[in-house]
Amino acid sequence: MVKVLHTGFYTSVQDLGRFGYQKYGVSYAGVMDKRAAMLANSLLGNTTNAAVLEFTMTGPKLQFLCSTRICITGGDFQSKLNNIPVSNNSVIFVKKDDILSFGVKKSGFRGYIAVLGGFLTEVVMKSRSMFKNVTQHQTIQKNLLLSIDSVETLEKQSNASLAVNNVYLDEKIIKVYKGSEFCELNAHQQKKLLNTVFTVSKNNSRMAYQLSELVENRLEPIITSVVLPGTVQLTPSGQLIILMKDCQTTGGYPRVLQLTSAAISVLAQKFTGDEIAFEVI
Repeated sequence: MVKVLHTGFYTSVQDLGRFGYQKYGVSYAGVMDKRAAMLANSLLGNTTNAAVLEFTMTGPKLQFLCSTRICITGGDFQSKLNNIPVSNNSVIFVKKDDILSFGVKKSGFRGYIAVLGGFLTEVVMKSRSMFKNVTQHQTIQKNLLLSIDSVETLEKQSNASLAVNNVYLDEKIIKVYKGSEFCELNAHQQKKLLNTVFTVSKNNSRMAYQLSELVENRLEPIITSVVLPGTVQLTPSGQLIILMKDCQTTGGYPRVLQLTSAAISVLAQKFTGDEIAFEVI
C-alpha cells in the first residue's frame, strides 16, 4: 500500500486511457504525457498500460507501507526520498515507511510516479484512469491508501539511471495534421493559423487548453461530430481550443487541426504564458 500524506495539485491515477466507450459519451482519460508515463513503466519493466500517478505543477507526499521500486519521469519537481534528493528517469529502491516528497517545479508542468507492477486501483470499463462520475475518485485524496504489489525481497539498489533527452519539455513546435474543416478556411486564415506564435491562456486543464490569440472565424458551426484528444477547435469568437485527454466525445465547432500523439505530450508540459506554434506534417 501507499498512503497519501498530501495530495499535491490535481494528482490522479492514470493508465493509457479508456477505449471503446466513447459511443456512450465516456471520455478517453489516460495520461496527458504518454511519453513520460511509458518511459517510467519501461524502466521498471512494467507493462505499457500499468497505472501511474500523474501530478500537475505540485507533487504529492506519499508514504510507502511496503518495499518496492519506483521511477519518476516528466517535469523536474526536485523529488526527494526521506528528504534526500533523487533523480528523474532512475529506478529507485523504496523501503517500508519511506516518504517521497517534491519541491518547487524546475521544468515541465506534469510529473509521473510509477511503481513496480503499477498502481492497483479499481478497474472501470477496462481502465484504472480516474475520471469524474466513472471512478470512485476523480483525484487522490489525503489519507487514501493506494494498492500496489508488496515485494518482500528486492535486489540491492544499483542507483542506475538512464540519460533521457527531455528537450521536448521546452519544445514550442506542436506538430499537427490538417483537421476535417481545415480546407474550409480561406488562405488568410490558414496562414494565420500556421504562422502565429500562440500563448497558452489561464484556461488549461486535462479537458482542454485554450489559446489567447484569436483567428478570424466566419465558418458555420458543424453538425455535432466526433472529436478526439488533440482536436483543435475554432470557436465562433476566433479562439482556439485544443482538446486534451478528459475531453468530450463530440463537438460542434470546426475541427481545423489534429495534434499528433507526441504533440499531446509536448503540450501537456505547457502552462499559462507558454508559447507554441503549429507545424503541419
